[in-house]
Amino acid sequence: MNKKIITRAILLVSLVSFFTDIASEMLYPIMPVYLKSIGFSVLLIGILEGLAEATAGLSKGYFGNLSDKLGKRAPFIRFGYLLSALSKPLLALFINPVYVFFIRTLDRLGKGIRTSARDALLSDEAKPEHKGQVFGFHRGMDTLGAAIGPVVALIYLALFPGQYKWLFIIAFLPGLVAVSLTFLVHDKKAEKPKKEPISLFSYLKYWNIAKPEYKKLIFGLLAFTLFNSSDAFLLLVLKEKGFSDISMIGFYIFYNLCYALMSYPMGIVADKIGLKKVLVLGLLLFVLVYGSISFMSQPLLLAFVFLVYGLYASATEGISKALITNLSDKANSATAIGFYTSFSSIFALLSSSISGFVWFAWSSKTMFLISAVGVTLVIIYFLVVFSKMTKY
Repeated sequence: MNKKIITRAILLVSLVSFFTDIASEMLYPIMPVYLKSIGFSVLLIGILEGLAEATAGLSKGYFGNLSDKLGKRAPFIRFGYLLSALSKPLLALFINPVYVFFIRTLDRLGKGIRTSARDALLSDEAKPEHKGQVFGFHRGMDTLGAAIGPVVALIYLALFPGQYKWLFIIAFLPGLVAVSLTFLVHDKKAEKPKKEPISLFSYLKYWNIAKPEYKKLIFGLLAFTLFNSSDAFLLLVLKEKGFSDISMIGFYIFYNLCYALMSYPMGIVADKIGLKKVLVLGLLLFVLVYGSISFMSQPLLLAFVFLVYGLYASATEGISKALITNLSDKANSATAIGFYTSFSSIFALLSSSISGFVWFAWSSKTMFLISAVGVTLVIIYFLVVFSKMTKY
């Protein structure tokens, strides 16, 4: 790890994400089961998650814009992670559906408050030629937490089957560590706040001043998001093939480990050969996974597919944010990220809804093949657009 590239602030923010994801992913596998145990129907769970994600999406744009206007990153990072940490034990203490809706939305609001400011801080700390490494390192740490969290949950449930509530309390501990670390993160210098009025949708005005290259990139990324259904469908297809819940979670942990371990090396490669090339490579790997998974049933072959899926994620998640920040002015970097992530949340909700309908109406194979064909078209679009971009 190059200390000149991975600065103290980048390391701290990455550790915050690491501990937060341990907390969040401890609860991810059992959240639907827990909600059903306290009286939520499948329909209510769907509405709850949809509302929570919509809240996160809208708030990412607003708070990203506000972060740029105030010239501050650290306060948004602290408060955002604090809200998410507090939501964990509250879900165990309050089981009334109205309270659960409020608390779950609070968790996603925390994500919306912190995400754009955090990514902008990472961008502020890095030179354009090192963005791949910086975002790759952060994604690797974040996802390593996402691999450890479910392991902790599996061990706990093996020892205390069915006792979900205490898991929410335990998840507060790594969340508390994350919040404590945020107080070591500071803005480099206090920027003069911009005296401009700001509303919930002010960030949409960024489109009018954004660079043409940024607009073309966002169009392609959102088109990809529309064809990229939730990872839950990959787990559901394993269930359809007859794998047990434990095996399903095992595949999910394996995917996250592959993603975590490959993110930083992929960032280094991206800085050397170009962010654009690695992003296109990642999309090609996505097509390979979605085009083949329905035709496989052997555990070893499926493990290889999930390894490739981890490689795809490492080549796209952090890399796309590195490209976005390189194609936007430093003063507007949080707004640029917030604009993309807010629309990405909406498109992800649409994608999963459409994918669920296609699966229900036809089959899982049809759903995966449509996604593979759609992303192939996105790759062609990017090849044309990127051929006209000389940088990155």
